[in-house]
Amino acid sequence: MEMARDREKAGMGMQEGFVVLSSTVGSDARARDIASALVSARLAACVQVTPVESTYRWRGEVQAGPEFLLQAKTTRQRLAEAEALILRLHDYELPEILVLPVLGGSAAYLDWIDANTRPEEA
Repeated sequence: MEMARDREKAGMGMQEGFVVLSSTVGSDARARDIASALVSARLAACVQVTPVESTYRWRGEVQAGPEFLLQAKTTRQRLAEAEALILRLHDYELPEILVLPVLGGSAAYLDWIDANTRPEEA
């Protein structure tokens, strides 16, 4: 909680530094590979993988099929690196990458995200 208070004292609202990075992939294995890579590289503190059914327009036709939704909890500071990793490991021609701002949350959880997305010191 002390980190959250320090952010507030510095004039940075709790939510300003945190985002949820969302992407979909076509297989459970690909989703788990990306999730593991993001957490291992400390680019996300947590990645949830959920099976979903998507309906979308692609090349002029309505398509539907199973996908796997990844929701990565990370910081704005690590966002560019996290996006680059997803793009490198993704197999879609046009990968979904959406960034959703965190408008609030428990101070303890946000501190946990912050602590687990800091690069490890050598």
